[in-house]
Amino acid sequence: MYTIDQNSKTPLHIQLYEALKNDIVQNLKVGEKLPSIRKLSSTYNLSKNTVESAFRQLYVEGFIESYPKSGYFVSDTNFKDFRTSHANKEAIETTQKSYKYDFFPARLPKDSFPLKLWKRIYTKVIDETLDLGGYPDGQGEYILREQIAEYLNNSRGANCIADQIIVTSGFGESMGLLAKMLKSTHDTFAMEDPGYHIVNQVFSAYGYEIEKIGVDENGLMIDALQKSKAKLVYITPSHQYPKGVSMPIANRLKLLEWAKDTDALILEDDYDGELTYYNRPIPSLQGLDKNDKVVYFGTFSKYLSPALRVSYMVVPQHLLGLYKTHFDSHFCKVSLDTQITLAHFMKEGHFDKHIRKIRTLHKKKHELLKKLLEEHLGETMKIEAQGAGLAIIITPAVAFDWEKFKILAEQEGIKLYFAKGVSGGSWEALRLGFGGFSEKELYEAVEILSKLWRKALLN
Repeated sequence: MYTIDQNSKTPLHIQLYEALKNDIVQNLKVGEKLPSIRKLSSTYNLSKNTVESAFRQLYVEGFIESYPKSGYFVSDTNFKDFRTSHANKEAIETTQKSYKYDFFPARLPKDSFPLKLWKRIYTKVIDETLDLGGYPDGQGEYILREQIAEYLNNSRGANCIADQIIVTSGFGESMGLLAKMLKSTHDTFAMEDPGYHIVNQVFSAYGYEIEKIGVDENGLMIDALQKSKAKLVYITPSHQYPKGVSMPIANRLKLLEWAKDTDALILEDDYDGELTYYNRPIPSLQGLDKNDKVVYFGTFSKYLSPALRVSYMVVPQHLLGLYKTHFDSHFCKVSLDTQITLAHFMKEGHFDKHIRKIRTLHKKKHELLKKLLEEHLGETMKIEAQGAGLAIIITPAVAFDWEKFKILAEQEGIKLYFAKGVSGGSWEALRLGFGGFSEKELYEAVEILSKLWRKALLN
């Protein structure tokens, strides 16, 4: 018997459909005949149309088959293999561990995003003039690319136009697109060691042979690069990841000369290029290039919001032709409304003001964290990288038990991040992000951290 409630807000034909479907899935066998329309109508005091509607939906979905003058029969749906009632009720727990403090090295504070201003601009520019019925520009909306080009030329010392810019939904997509574009002409890829693991993963996935080039106090070791067979190299010259060193002008010019002489390409990741606290931002390598040998990569994640997923790359003219010839099916994965809103946010001068605000905000936190580390850890630690970005990198200056330190931190509920896990190689360091902390939280977090640090000292 089925339960049909005449007073329910759920339509009668839906109630009957659900009851019949459940019976088919749970109890009836393939080929078994269903009660007739007349019998169901009489038994449950339903109209003929109501019963026919329920049967029609079951037939459309493939639960039953209809045979003239014979009635309705259960179909072979294989549904029993997928029925939800037999699913494992003890689902695997996927909840993340809760931490007291999280030193994530690329976190922005929640209240740093200019939400009210963003909503006002969004309301103003997202209107009926937008063509939401067509496909967007694969390179990214032209108005946004214009603003990015203007910003790069004015603030990063670049030399580019809107046509050279490709908007992507993140650094990983930028790298993947370029790796795909260059696969037919390059098979070896050089990168810094230690360096950014995402880059290694992307180019390895596309079958490139990876050559790792060491890093010294001047960044990538160009002499070692010259001895390699690579004609494609990835670097972070403004603030090397993860060691934090900057490449001096002499080495930048030497690197550009190498690219010219060997007909090579330099992939410049402007990592933390704008977030410098004691010096003026170093102009981009792309702006020094006179021979179209640099592909420049940038993102809005560190300055505006990582949640927006907006990045971009600036490609030389000769690569732009390759992109348009072979990747005309590439569509920008950044939503149209985000692109348009961001373009006007920049056009009205808000982005420049926002960067200045973010730089001031994080400089205070950076100085506080540095001061607290020096007070609490003193001569037991060495600051490897500071003065830019959203993290300070430290290493022990004395004998230290890294494994014990990691275990203690987990037990205490302190989330920490280490260099070796994301950079490869043997170099280990502690990456202490400060962007997501309030000043009060920094005091508390560093006090706990220092106690764990001292317990891991070997003396």
